[in-house]
Amino acid sequence: MRRLLYVLLLGFTVTVVGCANLNRHSTSAQATDSGPVIHGIVQRGELVVGTTGGMPPLSFKTREGKIDGYEADLAQYIAAGMGVRLKIRTMDFADLLPALENRDVDMVLSGMTITPKRNLQVAFVGPYLKSGKCFLTKEASLAKAANADELNVSNMKLAAVRGTTSEVFVEGVLKDATYVPVANYDEGVELVLEGKVGALVADYPICAVAIIRHPDAGLASLFTLLTYEPMGVAMPPNDPLLVNWMENFLNGLRGSGRLDALKAKWFEDATWVDELP
Repeated sequence: MRRLLYVLLLGFTVTVVGCANLNRHSTSAQATDSGPVIHGIVQRGELVVGTTGGMPPLSFKTREGKIDGYEADLAQYIAAGMGVRLKIRTMDFADLLPALENRDVDMVLSGMTITPKRNLQVAFVGPYLKSGKCFLTKEASLAKAANADELNVSNMKLAAVRGTTSEVFVEGVLKDATYVPVANYDEGVELVLEGKVGALVADYPICAVAIIRHPDAGLASLFTLLTYEPMGVAMPPNDPLLVNWMENFLNGLRGSGRLDALKAKWFEDATWVDELP
């Protein structure tokens, strides 16, 4: 199991902040004024990070209800670097950036690709991980497709999570196919398993983990290099000190080897799969 996940992901792996509430014991990032977000984090002693909690091995909910994964560990590092406790808030992917803009969360760590459109709304620091698009399917003919164009036909149903770059990819590149939006990746995988869509379009780790979780379902993946997906930490747009802090902190993790150690933990070892519900 460990070797299979390592093989699947070796080719892919290349390489939280609200305004202060006057009550120091507040557990929310909701602002009471428009001051710097980083000051609010320090004052209340808590970093609030938004994520979906449904993108293993990036972030997922264990059988005990704990949020775990590569990004959860990274969030713990960030909170420890700030000297504050960590609070993780889960929500649908499409709600993450609105929550950041409303200061309901301090930052977002959720497999979010840095795109020009998103970068007009919020700041990004990274990438801390790089990926590309993948098609998860049960249909043998699709798994053997030479390129993504073979899926761009009117009788093809393709699922993708709302608000993601996978959705943009389907609607922009595969215009002739029928797009089926879903709220989360578990829903998309289920549609593939039930044969209700021809494929789920997602980042490569999502497809690889689905194959590991359902070894007898006949799932296969088609990887495409048509997209470049640099994943970054989404940050508030008006807090240069926080952005500067995060840039320096991530550089420190890279330089010390701790970021590579996190990748090895979550992408070369499949023992965490047993923690999934």
